[in-house]
Amino acid sequence: MSPNQTEPVIDPAFADAAGKAAILSDALPYMRRYAGKTILVKYGGHAMGDEALGDSFARDIVLLKQVGINPVVVHGGGPQIGQMLERLRIKSEFIDGLRVTDLATVEIVEMVLSGSINKQIVAAINRAGGCAVGLSGKDGGLIRARQLQRTKKDPDSHIERILDLGFVGEPYAINAGFLETFLRSDIIPVIAPIGTGDKGETYNINADTVAGAVAGALRATRLLLLTDVAGVLDRDKNLVHEMSVEQANALIADGTISGGMIPKVETCLEAVKGGVEASVIVDGRLAHPILLELFSEGAGTLIRRRGR
Repeated sequence: MSPNQTEPVIDPAFADAAGKAAILSDALPYMRRYAGKTILVKYGGHAMGDEALGDSFARDIVLLKQVGINPVVVHGGGPQIGQMLERLRIKSEFIDGLRVTDLATVEIVEMVLSGSINKQIVAAINRAGGCAVGLSGKDGGLIRARQLQRTKKDPDSHIERILDLGFVGEPYAINAGFLETFLRSDIIPVIAPIGTGDKGETYNINADTVAGAVAGALRATRLLLLTDVAGVLDRDKNLVHEMSVEQANALIADGTISGGMIPKVETCLEAVKGGVEASVIVDGRLAHPILLELFSEGAGTLIRRRGR
């Protein structure tokens, strides 16, 4: 700098805008990587109960669509179902973490999932500038389901017995062609985890399971499971950023992955085996977890068929 020149005075507002511009520029290679690809996002946990995080989630979903990515949302709603059942004084019990769902309960489950929760998410995405449509597995024959079969061994006799969970289901067929119609348009599908049986029965299905099944049927590039934890932790409680299917199975076998993390990892594994490029367990308590995962170096535990 010559003696006659002075240091430029930088307006703080301009500096802030320049920082945002730099972030967008850094995100460009990631946007190009996912352009035209399908991203399945399972929305649940703490993020669904926090209004600010909910609005942020909606804006991020709209942003994906605006930059040429095809987001599909599957949502849960266990706490909201529990609250409604309590208000209506309908007793509900759990067996091995699954809500026993009789005829009275499944009617409430469908009302909450396909009704209030689904439409709240749709409305939030539409307010953010998107064009979302709420669906359940009954729409267009989207999710064909059958009763989930679980067995439990009696600790005394060691005889296994079949558990009757009522209208708790598991998906066996996904109408991917129906969803692809939406993906070829500006519409963002928001799916409630309700399935229909061969005789017209209504089934309550675990949202993670539905997300994995839909992601596999669509051959999604990514399955993102938003949770209330940072991701998979090793024995020293450090975040595992990436693992292969073989490594994930080994961590389950040696007890490193345990408790409620097991079914989430198993959902990720099934999705990858079904054709999803990679599944990611992401901390939904963060601000903009979807953007952090897709447009930066990652924000959770990624599981792919083979490691790098």
